[in-house]
Order: sequence, then structure tokens, then C-alpha cells
Amino acid sequence: MATQANQPSGSSNWLRGLDVGVTLAAVLFWLIVLSWAYTQSISTVRYGVLFVGGIMTVYALDETRESLEAGSWIDAAVLLPAAGVLITASAYFFANFETVYLLRQGFATQHEYMLGRLVIVSLLYLTWREFGNLFLGLVIGVMVYAIYGDAVPGVLGHGGMTELTLLQALVTDLYGFYGSLTQLTASWIAPFLLYAGLLFAYGAFDLILRLAIVAAGRIRSGVAQTAVLSSAVIGSINGSYTANAAMTGSFTIPTMKESGMSGHRAAGIEAVASTAGQVLPPVMGASAFVMASYLGVAYLEIVLAGLMPAAILVASIAIAVHYTAISDASNQDMEFSEFFDDPMTSNEKIAEALRFGIPFGVLIYYLGIAQYTVMTSAMYTVFAMVFTGVVMPPVQRLVDSSDTSFAAEFLTQIKNTIHGFRRGAIILAPIAIILVVVSGVVNLFSTTGIPAKIALLMINLSGGVLLFAVLLGMAVAIVMGVGMPTVAAYVIVAILIVPTFVSDFGVAEVTAHYTMFYAAILAGITPPVATAAVVAAGIAEANFWRTCGAALKIAAPLFILPIAFVYNPGLIAMSPGLNTLVLGLLVMMGAISMIYGLNYPFKLSLGRLVLVRVGLTVLGVLIMTYPMFLAKAAGIAVFVAVFVGEKVVSRGLELPFARGVKQ
Repeated sequence: MATQANQPSGSSNWLRGLDVGVTLAAVLFWLIVLSWAYTQSISTVRYGVLFVGGIMTVYALDETRESLEAGSWIDAAVLLPAAGVLITASAYFFANFETVYLLRQGFATQHEYMLGRLVIVSLLYLTWREFGNLFLGLVIGVMVYAIYGDAVPGVLGHGGMTELTLLQALVTDLYGFYGSLTQLTASWIAPFLLYAGLLFAYGAFDLILRLAIVAAGRIRSGVAQTAVLSSAVIGSINGSYTANAAMTGSFTIPTMKESGMSGHRAAGIEAVASTAGQVLPPVMGASAFVMASYLGVAYLEIVLAGLMPAAILVASIAIAVHYTAISDASNQDMEFSEFFDDPMTSNEKIAEALRFGIPFGVLIYYLGIAQYTVMTSAMYTVFAMVFTGVVMPPVQRLVDSSDTSFAAEFLTQIKNTIHGFRRGAIILAPIAIILVVVSGVVNLFSTTGIPAKIALLMINLSGGVLLFAVLLGMAVAIVMGVGMPTVAAYVIVAILIVPTFVSDFGVAEVTAHYTMFYAAILAGITPPVATAAVVAAGIAEANFWRTCGAALKIAAPLFILPIAFVYNPGLIAMSPGLNTLVLGLLVMMGAISMIYGLNYPFKLSLGRLVLVRVGLTVLGVLIMTYPMFLAKAAGIAVFVAVFVGEKVVSRGLELPFARGVKQ
């Protein structure tokens, strides 16, 4: 009996030890990242190897802790060796970097090949563990195709490769799993996720919720709009619509349901907000950094190019959410006391604005004015965030009161900083794992020449028609994007599809990349998988298919925007001007026409209701995609006439086209 009584205490001690270990590993990891960003004392390739080992250490400790907390000893027993292999491999390749990378390109020793086999198996296990069977099947399929490509008939066939060549391509030559995408993750993406972790720890998202609650008091659809705002902003930073739906949906969906909204609509709104957040500048789910690297342009130019498309999407979704909320006749008032104990004083508002505004100003200055690199700008932003995050609250406490709580508040913010370091590493870990795997997949694509073969296949299937090629590309993006973080899905379609649009259809590079970037997020709300909708429906305890239906109605313009980009290339401009603004407003009116047709609660008989919804949706699609200015203007005039006519009828005047209106 004594042994049984002591066992929980021993397990608790182990868990506490692992918890402390996660924190220490995360802090050490970020010190390495920031130190390299400041000094760049070793090559990017060698730093990428070290980065993988560091983030895998954090991941192994944290996931082992979670497994033991859940009582899953088997999971922990498999996880630790898998992560240990990757940590060992990173340590080995880091210590023997000159020999492996510089002196032995193209061949390796037997023990290095064995280590390479273990690395592949370990990454396959972690891929399955984090992202499920579908993505695991994709990775294994690419590896099988690389080895047995000589058995594939037709245009997709290639010469094949031996097992040793595969090991070299993926591991031992340090071009696969440790290749350019991993290095980009380590140098560009990682510091921004540390920034995200610090924002969480210092309470930035509580501040966003406060602002949203204030806005909710002035808008009929206030609760729903609050959900969109918070989910989209957080989703832009964390880089995964599925994870974002789980994280923000846990409080936005119950709030919407409590206001009287039906569960499937609340879940649909959350799924759309989490998905659409991935394209919001300036972070764009971390994909903006990768796109800038591929195009060889400044990161700020990518952000500028994405402003108008994001504005179109945000405006149309906001209107759709408004119509969805009022159609449920829900009570869209938010009680401040349900979320926070006390309102902020004027001094606190100023302090919080400075606390979070100064680091963001540093980011804008170094990126947009001083034209520093993304990595250096992110580093200085993190430094500024730590400084203001730690210093501002104690100073505010000192100004507001004469007590001696300065030291206690300072210590609290130091703890919050450490928590932010930990949170940032935990957010980064699964994204880093999949990007390491995708880096290997991309190298196999390059080795086998599959992008060129896909180009030929797309040309044959599309018959040289751009519209069909875009639709095929979108279908590939949806399949490839299932269950993956946005940046990973985008990378794959950028490698496979974008070159075809550029070389064979004459689409501008930045337009082609944005087309596939927007297509890559569609998997989040596209059935039958629709991972963001699955998570949101589960939280709402709603029917999955009804949730997907609500999400598709709200986000309908998102499925048309990739087509609109290629037929209206002025929408995507790295130096936007008047033409971009005018074209963007016209396309936005088309998106609003679709939203109005699909979501507005018309009071019409069923036959006329279907006719109006279909007609306005088709009209919106034509306005968004048809390139002629006059055709867009004519379509907008028709929409405005219908819109005004409905308002007149709803006020009691009967028009010929609206007989049968229910009064």
C-alpha cells in the first residue's frame, strides 16, 4: 500500500522535472537562435543542423511530458528514441560538418548511411504522429516514386534511384531534410514564432479581445465579428488553420453559441476565420518569408502585394458573418464582465499601446525603412518586445500607486518572458518538423525532375487553357494541403505548379505564387476532409457537413480569388498604385455580390430564393474574374439594382421582379 501511495508522488516529480526541462531547453534554444542571428558565426547550413537538434530537444521533452500526463507510457517509449535519433544525428553532423558537407559530398560511410535510415524512420513516425496518415502517405509515396520511378510509364517516369542515393538526397549530403527550407525556417520563421510566443505571454491577445468586445457593442453581429478578429489575427501568426481553430475556437465558439447562434454556423465562422487568417499580412502564416526567398525580393514587397487580396477577403467575410449572425436572430451583445474583471484605465491603455506598439514599430522600421533582412528585423523586434514587455508593467505600477510592488511586478514579467520563450518553442516545434520533412520532399522533387513533368501533364490535361490549368492547380493544392500547416502546403504547390503557370502560361511570378498560396489554404474548409471545419464542428458539437456548408457560404470568394488573380494580374502588385486600388474595389464588389446572394436572409418564396441566390453568385464570379473593366462595371450596376430593389421591397413597396415576397 505504501508503494502505491508513493507512486503518484514519484510520477508527479518526474512530470515536474520534465516541465522544468522543457522550459530550460526552450530558453537555451532561443538563446542559440538569437545569438546566431546576431553574430552569424557559422554557416547557414551548419546552423540549420544545430537548429533541428535544438527544436527536437524541446519537442521530445514537451511531448513526453504530455504523454506521461495522459498515462500513455507506450507513446513516450516510442517518441523518445525517435526524437533521440534526430538529436544524435544533428549533433553528429554538426560536429563533423566540414567532413560530411565539404569533403564527402555524394557518398558517406556505412554508419552514416545507417544513421540516415534511422533519421528517415524517425521523421516518418513524427510526421504520422503530428499530421496523420494522409501526409505520411504523401511522403512515403514520394520516396517510393523516387526509387522506382523507372517503373512508372509515360511522362511521369524517370530513371529511378538506389537506396544509397535516396539516403544521400535526404540526409547525408545535408541537402534534403537539412536543406534550404529548414535553413529558412531556422533563420527567418523561427524568430517570428518567438515573437508570437512573447505576444501570448504578455497578454497581447487579451488586449485584442478587449478591443473586440468594445467593437461588439457597436455592431449588430458583434460576437461573431469578435470571433473573426481574434481568430484571424492569431491564425496569421501561428501558421496552422487546424491548430488555430482548436485554440481560438475553444472560447469563440461557445461564446457565439451562448449568444443564440446555431452550433454549425458558429463552427463555420471559426473555421473560415482560422483559415482566412493565414493570408493576412504581415506574417501570412509564415509563408510570406518563403515567398520572398523564392522570388528573391524584399519581404516588404511580398506584404504590399498581399494587401489588396487580403482586404477583399476580409471585407467579404465580415459581411458574410454579419448576415449569418443576424439570420440566426442571436443576441450579439458581449458582457465585458464575462471575460475580464475590470476595465482598463486611460493610463493602462496608453501603457499597453506603447508596450506592444513600440516593438511593432521597430519591425516596420527595420523592414520597411531601414531595409534590414527579415532575420535581423525579427531579432530586433524580439529584443524590443522583451524590453517593453518586462519594463512597461512595473513602470505603470509605479506611476499608478505608491506601493512597493515594482519588484514583484518586474519578477512577474520575467516569468512571463520565460513562459513566452517556452510557448514560442512549442508553437514552432510541429511546424519545424513538417518543414524539415517537406524540405526533403522538395529535394526529391528536384532530383527526379517532377516539377517539369507535372508541367507537361498539366498542359496536356488543360489543353493549354489557363482556366483549366488554374482549376487543376487548385485541386492539387487542396489535396496537398490536407492537414498541413499553411507554409508547408504552399511550398509543395509552389514547387510543383508555379513554374508551369510562369513558363507555359505567361503568368507573372508573384501572381502565380499568390494564386497557389491562396489555393493552399482551401483544404481547411473543403470537404470531405476540411480539417479546420472538423475541429470547429467537434468543439461546437455540430454536424460536420452542415458546418462545411456554412463555411463554404461564408468563404465563397476565397475559392474564386485564385482565378481572379491570374485574369486580373493588377490585383497583385509589389508596388501598388491607383490601378491596384480601383481593380481591387471592383473585384471586392464582385465578392460582396456573391456573399449577398449566398448569405443574406431574403424573404422570398423558395423558387425565387434559389433563382436570386444562384443569379447573384454567378454575377459575383463574373465580376471577380472577367478582366474587362466595362463588364465589371455593368455587373456591379446589376448587383446594385438588385440590392436597392430588395431594400425598397423590404420596406413595403412591391416591384415586378419581387412578387411573392413574404410580408
